[in-house]
Amino acid sequence: MPGPIRPFSLVSCIGFAALLVVACGFGCSTPPKPKPAPTPPPAVSEPPPPVAVAPTNPPERGPPAVMLGIDVLESQGFAAIAGKRIGLLTHPAGVNRNGISTIDVLRRSPKVKLVALFGPEHGIYGNEAAEIQIPDRLDQRTGLPVYSLYGKYRKPTKAMLKGLQALVIDLQDIGTRSYTYVSCMRYAMEACFEAGVEVVVLDRPNPLGGLKVDGPPLDAQWVSYVGAFRLPYVHGLTIGELAHMAAQAPGVMAVSKEIWGKGKLTIVPMRGWRRSMRWPETGLRWVPTSPMIPDFAAVMGYPMTGLGTYLGGFRHGVGERYPFRGLLHLKIKSEVIEKELRALSLPGIAFRRVSSPNTKGEPATGLYVEVTDWDDWRPTELSFHLMRLGCKLEPVNPYAAAPKGIQQGFLRHMGSSEFFAELTTKGARTDVDAWIRLWETRNKAYQTLSKRHWLYQ
Repeated sequence: MPGPIRPFSLVSCIGFAALLVVACGFGCSTPPKPKPAPTPPPAVSEPPPPVAVAPTNPPERGPPAVMLGIDVLESQGFAAIAGKRIGLLTHPAGVNRNGISTIDVLRRSPKVKLVALFGPEHGIYGNEAAEIQIPDRLDQRTGLPVYSLYGKYRKPTKAMLKGLQALVIDLQDIGTRSYTYVSCMRYAMEACFEAGVEVVVLDRPNPLGGLKVDGPPLDAQWVSYVGAFRLPYVHGLTIGELAHMAAQAPGVMAVSKEIWGKGKLTIVPMRGWRRSMRWPETGLRWVPTSPMIPDFAAVMGYPMTGLGTYLGGFRHGVGERYPFRGLLHLKIKSEVIEKELRALSLPGIAFRRVSSPNTKGEPATGLYVEVTDWDDWRPTELSFHLMRLGCKLEPVNPYAAAPKGIQQGFLRHMGSSEFFAELTTKGARTDVDAWIRLWETRNKAYQTLSKRHWLYQ
């Protein structure tokens, strides 16, 4: 397991300024209204604080293939947090490999003093609607206070953190930049660093694996709660590796140089996870991370259709089924859409017609997007072709015609002002293939640099 990594400025290492310095946007599936992101501090050359990576010990035999951070923490007698007063930031997908909630795992240990819970978008039980502010409350099941980080505040206050020695973070990400749980983690890390509270991140798999990187990098001006890290849209890192990046790469967190230098982060890595693993290969059961991500199929679909259905008449899902994997247009027949999409011959995907009842019980017909070749598949490519097709098939360019506020919401998710400028001016003549090639070149450079934060091979 690699030790602390020297600081580096991703921007200064590459010639294109649009890339990195280092997120449920659609997450929930419609655009939130985030507050303007704080301006990050300038890059510094001093070494950052060391990041503690808990030892994993020799791997154990037997299924499932992967032990999660919470499993490793428990197997080590909760050494990283033993005797400390802790808070826990988690949600329903925060479970151990046997499906037991991390809340209960920690509560049952006599070595752990769990005194507060923190909830992201959708809350600690996942029963809150997307984009709806969630109030603080007392958890009736555990009797613990629950502080909402998707309500009046997106960042823990000093009052919330008062009396805590550590904040444990156990959130399941889906590997796509605009999903808000990694943003929630970054903001929580900032607050803890400012308050002198240790951060302990329990790592979990990137369900898309650690080798798939795709889509546009995020321009600095669009950093927000649906893009708190300047990464390609599909980033190829685990949430623990993102935490490592935040603590090691200057300018990621919006804190002063002094606070950044004093912060303490401990990552409890997984045992048995490899970068080539997709979720089905982990042996773990998928727990829905949000209402629109009920399964691994939706995880794969999120980057494929989420951006492409943000504006205009395209919609993801067919009837009440196939979130992010089904496609239809509100005013254009599925046969027309199917002909246009098949003509593109996009690598790694195929389309088949599906039908499902809508909310009124009426049949809805659309297309299901299949991934036929994982290696050839470029997760975001379809979304950008849907944008071009929307300009071609709709009477008015939906991107140029959208109100300024909606355009900005789209850009916070998508990330590239240059692409948006071409889309709004050229519409159906937008050269999507050229942009895909450009982003692929930039993402290869990003992936080389991001290896500095890899905790797994």
